[in-house]
Amino acid sequence: MLLESINNPKDLKKLLPEQLPVLAEEVRQFLLKTVSRTGGHLGSNLGTVELSIALHYCFDSPSDKIIWDVGHQAYTHKILTGRRDAFHTQRQYKGLSGFPKRSESEHDAFGVGHASTSISAALGMAAAADLAGTRNHSIAVIGDGSLTGGMAFEALNQAGHLKKNLIVILNDNEMSISKNVGAFSAFISRKMTGRYFRDLKKEMQGLIKNIPAIGTDILHFARRAENSLKGFLTPGALFEALGFDYLGPLDGHDLTQLVEVFNNINQLDGPLLVHILTTKGKGYQPAEDKPAKYHGVGAFDIATGECAPKAAVKSYTDVFGETLIALAEQDPKIVAITAAMPDGTGLNPFAERFPQRFFDVGIAEQHGMTFAAGMAADGYRPVAAIYSSFVQRAYDQVFHDICLQKLPVTIAMDRAGLVGDDGPTHHGVFDISYLRHLPGLTMMAPKDENELRHMLKTAIYSGAPMALRYPRGAGYGVELDAEINELEIGRGELLQDGGDLCIIAIGSTVYPAMAAARMLGEKGFSVGVVNARFVKPLDAELITSVAKNTGRIITVEENALQGGFGSAVLELLYDSGLQGVKVKRLGIPDRYIEQGSQAQLRKDVGIDADGIAAAAEEFLNM
Repeated sequence: MLLESINNPKDLKKLLPEQLPVLAEEVRQFLLKTVSRTGGHLGSNLGTVELSIALHYCFDSPSDKIIWDVGHQAYTHKILTGRRDAFHTQRQYKGLSGFPKRSESEHDAFGVGHASTSISAALGMAAAADLAGTRNHSIAVIGDGSLTGGMAFEALNQAGHLKKNLIVILNDNEMSISKNVGAFSAFISRKMTGRYFRDLKKEMQGLIKNIPAIGTDILHFARRAENSLKGFLTPGALFEALGFDYLGPLDGHDLTQLVEVFNNINQLDGPLLVHILTTKGKGYQPAEDKPAKYHGVGAFDIATGECAPKAAVKSYTDVFGETLIALAEQDPKIVAITAAMPDGTGLNPFAERFPQRFFDVGIAEQHGMTFAAGMAADGYRPVAAIYSSFVQRAYDQVFHDICLQKLPVTIAMDRAGLVGDDGPTHHGVFDISYLRHLPGLTMMAPKDENELRHMLKTAIYSGAPMALRYPRGAGYGVELDAEINELEIGRGELLQDGGDLCIIAIGSTVYPAMAAARMLGEKGFSVGVVNARFVKPLDAELITSVAKNTGRIITVEENALQGGFGSAVLELLYDSGLQGVKVKRLGIPDRYIEQGSQAQLRKDVGIDADGIAAAAEEFLNM
C-alpha cells in the first residue's frame, strides 16, 4: 500500500502524480475503517482527502503554514504528517486530539476548534514572514460554513488591504456558493495562474502604464474589463472587490487539476482565493446522502452505515427541544435561535414544527445574540440555544445588547461542563465565571432533565436576561412532570440535612453529591446536600443556614474554580459575616482539560461521587 510508505510530507513528494488518486482511495478507506471504530468527524474529512494530498504535495510544510479552519477536516493532514499509526487514538483519552494542535506536531501551524479563525491566523503569519524576509506561504483552508462568521470577513478585508502573500482555500461543500461550475471555468482558472500568463500580464501593465498621458486610463479600463470578464465567467466578484485574486471554482476531487493550480500559485504574490467544490462524505454513500448525520458520529457499521443505538434515556438536548416545542405550542411569541447548530442543540424538530419562528444565523454567535436582543425589544421571547464554549464568542453582546438593556433573552447553553472527546476547545467550563458578574443576569443549572423543563419555562417568562446551562449527554431517566411550572427565582433545594458537613452542588454535580453523601453516611458521617439551582441569585437564606449549622461547606461545580460557583458562595459567606465557616471548593482546576470520556474526565478532576466523597472525608478529618 502507498499509504504505509507515507510518514511525512517528504515521503508524499516521492510519489508520481498518477499515483496520487490511488493514495487518496487508500486514505479514504483508512478513514472509514478507523472512524467507524472510534467515532469522529467523518463527512467533512472524506470530502477533503484530495485537497489535503494536493496541499502537502505542492507546498512544503512546516515551512509553509497550513491552517485548517475549525479542524473538522484535518484528519488526512494528520495521517500524512506522521500520525498514521497513532490515528486510532484520536479523540480518545490521552490520545491524539481531534483537531490540529501545535503541541502535537510541527505541521499543525495553528491550534483550532472554533470556526472562522483561519484567515486571521494565516494573515498574521504572512505578515510575520514579510517582516522576517522569508518566502514561505501562509495557507488558510476555510469551509463555506465558516465563511459565514464575521471574523472571516474582517480578516479578508484586512488581507486585501495589506496585500501580503496569503492563500485562502475556500472549501465549498454545502452552501453551493457558486452554480457556475464547469470545464471552461476551471480551464480559465488554471490558465490564469500559469507563470507565462502572469509574467505577460505584468509586462503588459508596465508597457501600458508608460504610455504618455493616457496610459493610466487605459490600464484602469483594462482592469475593469478583466474584472467584468472574470465576474461573468466565475463567482469571484466579492473576493475580487476585497482585493483578492480569485481562482475557481475547481473540482476539489480532481487531483490533477488541484496539483496543477497549486503548483502555479506557488509562484504568485499577493492575496489569492482558490474556490474548490467538494462533496461531504465523498466515497461513502451513506455519508454523501446524509452529510449532517455523518458530520460527527460515534462508532458505526461500515456495511450498513448504522450507528450504535442511542441510549434509552433521553439526552438533555432532546428534552430541551421537546420542552421548547411544548411551550411554543401555547405561546406564539416564543422563537428559537441557533448558530449553525440546529441538530446539535435539539432544535431541528422545532424548526420543522415552527419554521417561521426558527432562525439559524450561521456561524455568527455575536450576531445571534444581538438578533435575539432585537426580537426581545420588540416583544418576542427569544431562546438562543448555543453551546457553552461558543457563547464565549458573544460575551460583549450578552453584556451590552442584552443585560445592559435588561432584555428578556433566554441563553440556553448546551454542552456546559466537560463535553468529552472534543477536548479543551469544546469544554464548556467557563460560562459561570464569565457570566455571573453581569448585572441583571439570572443564571441557573438543573440537577436533572425534569428540572430543566421547569427552568426553561422560568427563564422564558422571567421578563429578564436569563442564562440556563445544562450538560451534554443523557439525563437520569427521571419521570417528567406532566405540568411545566415556573420556579421561584433564587430559591435552592435542601435535598438532605446533615450536621457534620453540607455539600452545596450545582447542575450536573448534584446527583454525584448525593451519592457521595450516602457513601459518607455509611462511614458514620452526617452530610447534608443542597441543590443550589441558581448560580445567581444565590439562595442566601438556605446557604447561610446550612453553613451555620455545620460550620463546614463543600461546593461542587463543573466549571472553572476561578470566579465560579464556589467563589460566589465564598463571597456570600464573607458578606454575611460567616468568615469562620470552613469551605472547600471542588471543580475544574486552573488548566485546560484534554479529551476523554465525560466519566473519565470527571474522575480525573475529582467531581464524580468517589472524588467528592474522598475530598469530603479528608476535609472532615482535618
